[in-house]
Amino acid sequence: MDNTSKKRKNYNFKIGCVITVAMLLFVLVGIIWTPYPPEAVDASAKLAGSSLAHPFGCDQLGRDILSRVMSGSKITLFAAAGTVLLGGSIGVLIGAFTGYFGSVLDEVLMRIMDVMFAFPSILLSLVVIAVLGPGNYQTVLALGIAFVPSFARIVRSEFIRCREMEYVKLARLSGACDLRIMFVHILPNIRQVLLSSLMIGFNNAVLAEASLSYLGIGVQPPYASLGRMLSEAQSYIFVSPGSCIWPGLVLILMILGFSLMSDGMSVEMHERKRWKRKNVC
Repeated sequence: MDNTSKKRKNYNFKIGCVITVAMLLFVLVGIIWTPYPPEAVDASAKLAGSSLAHPFGCDQLGRDILSRVMSGSKITLFAAAGTVLLGGSIGVLIGAFTGYFGSVLDEVLMRIMDVMFAFPSILLSLVVIAVLGPGNYQTVLALGIAFVPSFARIVRSEFIRCREMEYVKLARLSGACDLRIMFVHILPNIRQVLLSSLMIGFNNAVLAEASLSYLGIGVQPPYASLGRMLSEAQSYIFVSPGSCIWPGLVLILMILGFSLMSDGMSVEMHERKRWKRKNVC
């Protein structure tokens, strides 16, 4: 990779960091303060345009769009974080045990993962929600289960690659138990791959949560959600464009920030591997 390409990738990572920090600050402010209660209705301000009182305007019920976007960003971010935390935790455990021990455990669990992976995450989430019913926690649980196979496969491949390395053999010779080798020796050495996977997973979780909420089976009223806001505003897009533009823009920026950061980290990991191979040779 030439220097121009490297610089471009570094710029992408920096831009991604700036966008992500800005979005996190926006969400943090929304947790502490919003101009109006997100569900407060003002019948006299239905579909009102931008003004000093309502910078983003009001929706079809007279609710302040800025307040709802701030609240919806928080809920979408927390739902995506919960999805990645749940799916990542279970996926890391499954991938670690199957990749390290192999044998029958690997065959059984990975065949289950293959069956789950064969279904799109949204479709698998719909099945779980059909059983549990719609709701905030049900959405996180459904998406978390749907995201387990992708994390499990990535972690398994890394554990298979690392389990026969010299530092692992030395740890075995020193008397370290299997659990210590797995989670003290191997897991920290795959942190960059895992972190990049978590960022990609977060992007997918944001999109998946917004999709479920858009369909009306994700986050339920009275809570705001970016996907639900887009669904409610689509009938008024020509009368009140801000009802769609603002939640859509925040959703795009959330995904863009983490995508650029993940892309920059992937390139950095690739360059480090090339540097290590050069030094070894």
